[in-house]
Amino acid sequence: MAIGFDFGTATCSVAHVVNNEVQAIPLNGDELLIPSTLCAPNRETVSEYLYRHWDIKPIGAVSEGLLRSSINTNRYEGFDVLRDDLRFGKQATDLYLEDPTDFYYVKSPKSFLGMLGLDEIRYAIFEDIVCAMMANVKQRTELSLQQEVDSAVIGRPVTFHNRGGEKSNQQAINILHKAATRAGFKHIEFQFEPVAAGLEYEASLTSDQNVLIVDIGGGTSDCSLIRMGPDWVGKHERSETLLGHTGSFTGGNDLDIHLANKNFMSEFGKDTETRSGLPVPNMPFWESIAINDVEAQRRFYARNNIHELKQIQQTAQQPDKLQRLIEVHENTLGYSLVAEAEQAKIALSSADHYQACIDLPSGPLDIPVTTEAMERAVSTPVRRIKKLVEETIAQAAVKPDVIYITGGSSRSPVLRSAVQSAAGDIPMANGDYFGSVTAGLARWAELCFR
Repeated sequence: MAIGFDFGTATCSVAHVVNNEVQAIPLNGDELLIPSTLCAPNRETVSEYLYRHWDIKPIGAVSEGLLRSSINTNRYEGFDVLRDDLRFGKQATDLYLEDPTDFYYVKSPKSFLGMLGLDEIRYAIFEDIVCAMMANVKQRTELSLQQEVDSAVIGRPVTFHNRGGEKSNQQAINILHKAATRAGFKHIEFQFEPVAAGLEYEASLTSDQNVLIVDIGGGTSDCSLIRMGPDWVGKHERSETLLGHTGSFTGGNDLDIHLANKNFMSEFGKDTETRSGLPVPNMPFWESIAINDVEAQRRFYARNNIHELKQIQQTAQQPDKLQRLIEVHENTLGYSLVAEAEQAKIALSSADHYQACIDLPSGPLDIPVTTEAMERAVSTPVRRIKKLVEETIAQAAVKPDVIYITGGSSRSPVLRSAVQSAAGDIPMANGDYFGSVTAGLARWAELCFR
């Protein structure tokens, strides 16, 4: 069986075609997405786990050496690698945040694959990490479908790294292909993600058009200007149709984080003063909600940080507010704050006011938010996404005929307005908010492997 596999920066998802209809495949109960995260007791666990529990063998002398070294390190440290030692998705993040100092945690490995200058060992480490994530998705897919999956079309960005060029792209593709092979896929093809995102739309076109595809996800945004239409349907080589492309690690999550920072954190002590009149340090407030920044979360939830927070509280003019920040640390509530900010963002797309309610151990905290306040709070990430559109059009040096907007965050009116103003007065068509790329990859898999 063949699937489309969106090995995304923020999440992974898969789909297949049944009776000419794309069907998303659940990966965890009814959930269609699994966050691109991995957690283990140490780095060596990943390599040994693949071999010991999944019978996934290394390929090549360097990978074999990495496995031997990992096994020896774990033996020396008296560490026995157990079947539940490797966690993925939300389980991985939850385990890591219990105590960030005790675990090896990887988020969004795809964003590192194009980094040039990797030595052989680091290359092999990345390969093991990607292989583990792919094998987990493959196993969950087969469990869901109750049949073997041996073929996949895997999505790839136009550019893996802003500075690496084609050498960077080739390195990333090599890692992905080798990891997918080790994970058990026998037939592997790649397709540009923006091409995949627009395949459903392309099938509806009666003439060739310059399509501006704007894919706004939770953690990333990609903008591509592509020549699409009847002359290109079903063709395998699409490089010459890619007229312009830009990408950024800015997405819908950034809007939620900025909204929480500007509208919630003052109730936790942000922008207040110490008794001596000095401003309270801003960094802890940002780190508590920067859920897309692993290092920031590690610093905030580190054991020794609680002492620093209590020291700040002792000198604060409003210690009751700082106590709320301490509650966030002690109960790992950063994700909850950002989730409530997301609810505010959604509600304010159709209302002028929203009453946010944050559940704290000390009691509920109600915070009013207005549309105007929300728009001010998210202005920085919105400007970044708007700039992507402008740069893509300038790079292509042609005017788009239509905007095709897709991705989980593309419903946001403030983002849609920014994209429209950057592209000009042209029609905007809507894609599947959560599955355009995955659906397109599934369509391509049906074409490649039928």
